[in-house]
Amino acid sequence: MRLRQQWTINVIMVIVSWTTALFLGKQNIKRFLPASIFAVVFEAVNVLYAKKRKWWVFYNKPKSYITGEMSFNIGPFVVASMWILKWTYGNLKKFLMLNAVINAFFAFIVVRILERLKVARLKNINNFQFFLYFFFKAFFLYGFQALFDKIRK
Repeated sequence: MRLRQQWTINVIMVIVSWTTALFLGKQNIKRFLPASIFAVVFEAVNVLYAKKRKWWVFYNKPKSYITGEMSFNIGPFVVASMWILKWTYGNLKKFLMLNAVINAFFAFIVVRILERLKVARLKNINNFQFFLYFFFKAFFLYGFQALFDKIRK
């Protein structure tokens, strides 16, 4: 895939994600955005480690965070975090189940699509390890939200 095509996909992914955020409602965005931003920053730090270990590769150059992972983090990852919190916050079991389903979908289905489109592929980890890579962050997201709510009240 050409770099221009990848940029187009990245921009569309971010725009579509944030368009769905309009349906969250102002109060929910205000309530859950700080935890989602925390999750994105935490993910950006994790990406540094993962890239060093070459857990995945993006096909196009330059192979930087901006041309690769950033659009996933500022688009679907942050908005999905807010939606998941909106639907499940207050019920940890439901939260973890929904996170598991969404992370499994990404790790097993979306990764295959990205490979077929020649956007990115897993290199030194398998799909299940990639699922775990995302799933463990759910605990931090929920914990940060609980702490944020406690401080705010």
